[in-house]
Amino acid sequence: MKSAIVMSIATAAAVIGLAGCQDLKPLQSDIADLKAQVAKLQTDVQAAKASADQAASSAQAAQQAANGAQSTANQALAAAQAAQSAVDATNEKIDRMFKRSVSK
Repeated sequence: MKSAIVMSIATAAAVIGLAGCQDLKPLQSDIADLKAQVAKLQTDVQAAKASADQAASSAQAAQQAANGAQSTANQALAAAQAAQSAVDATNEKIDRMFKRSVSK
């Protein structure tokens, strides 16, 4: 009798197990689809990272170029101010010379 009960439980388990296996086919298909989507997303993420890295590199190069341009502009401003000071000094000397010659 015990063996009949064990046999019927084993049979029921086998039927449930086989029924469960049939339900796994759609899940396996879904899992395969998800794996494909994950692989595509990984590729997309890698491409986005590469693009971001390239943009960061371009931004750094642009920053360096801007710093160089600012340095050149600062040098040009200093030269222009020095030239203006020299012109002002020359004009002052000329004005003094004319004042002396008029007063004589």
